[in-house]
Amino acid sequence: MPSLCVIGLCCVRCGLRQAQDFTGYTCPDCGDEGILDVEYDYGRARQQLSADLLAREMRRDIWRYGALLPASPPEPWPGLPVGDTPLFRAARLGTYLGLDHLLVKHDGLLPTGSLKDRASAVAIAQALERGKDIVAGASTGNAASSLAGLAAAAGLRAVIFVPESAPAPKLAQLRTYGALVVAVRGTYDEAFDLCLAATRRFGWYSRNTAYNPVLSEGKKTVAFEVCEGLRWRPPDWIAVSVGDGCILGGVGKGLRDLKELGLISRLPRLLGVQAEGSAAIYNAFLDGARTAEPVRPDTLADSISVGQPRDARKALAAIRDTCGQMIAVSDEAIIEGGHLLGGLAGVFAEPAASTALAGVLAARHEGEIRPGDTVVVLVTGNGLKDPQTTALSTSEPLSVPPDEGALDTVLSALASG
Repeated sequence: MPSLCVIGLCCVRCGLRQAQDFTGYTCPDCGDEGILDVEYDYGRARQQLSADLLAREMRRDIWRYGALLPASPPEPWPGLPVGDTPLFRAARLGTYLGLDHLLVKHDGLLPTGSLKDRASAVAIAQALERGKDIVAGASTGNAASSLAGLAAAAGLRAVIFVPESAPAPKLAQLRTYGALVVAVRGTYDEAFDLCLAATRRFGWYSRNTAYNPVLSEGKKTVAFEVCEGLRWRPPDWIAVSVGDGCILGGVGKGLRDLKELGLISRLPRLLGVQAEGSAAIYNAFLDGARTAEPVRPDTLADSISVGQPRDARKALAAIRDTCGQMIAVSDEAIIEGGHLLGGLAGVFAEPAASTALAGVLAARHEGEIRPGDTVVVLVTGNGLKDPQTTALSTSEPLSVPPDEGALDTVLSALASG
């Protein structure tokens, strides 16, 4: 297991630095708006994370990149295995989009069905390091089920705050994992605030996105896997659906890490995609702002339905650092993206995940993405998370009696029609 190379944490708002043993979550001067960024000794990390060393590394989970993570898992790791998800060429989908090199990174196949497992794994490792028995988090569903599942495997108790509107399948996951679920009669942002108040009062470990700095560090491992899967030849674009901005910021951080280590020669451009009804970061990008003004969220893609994106600074920095683009798409385009992923690539993605593909389609129409570009679409969540919404606008099943003659009549009518 590589040794940690953390040298401290830096506030993305004011630049104030904290020592590597700092146990708080945000900048003491800036409060909750002072999101911290973990800093590393890249010279030391280069000795542990070369291309040759990684090629010989037998471990396949995210801990293979342990030198650039802010916590070490106990050995043996008591949690679920996280990482090493498929990266594959989606040829039929690429042809439909007019792209010669379209790839899909399918994080919907992680243990609890979403990319959030990467963040939760690092959070659980740090909670164990700190001797915490209870971990808590607020979520629209995926981060909650991720935390609950990984906490159960590690022997920790999870307390989860969700908006009451969270999809039933996600709530079923939480209950099955044995979490204490607090359904808040309000928005995600209100559930987030209530969770922070509880963690402060009771001293629980906080797994709250854009509050706990280790979460984006876990999420960045998807960028490591993409570039390693392409043999350190970075793609031209990585498309990421965006809610609070933590995944986008994490991917950007991962790419910067790889560039500092010399593992990639250039940064891929990031395409951040938001739903039109929850487009605070998109609006900020257009305005040239460093952070985002709140909006009233209104989108069927529940996992990215965020009115007050708390990781907007990191997300916007990631887009600008990579000369990327932000784009906003309609709910109709999001549903179409899900149907295209399913019908042409065999990937069942929840609406928040298919948002990334909807953005690629829009960027192709606008000429931003060119036919010869290598494009990676991050599928961040499984369609089983919200199957009713995912299946919107699909055809209903044929209803026939158990009779061959009736079946022949129905199928003959279809064939002639």
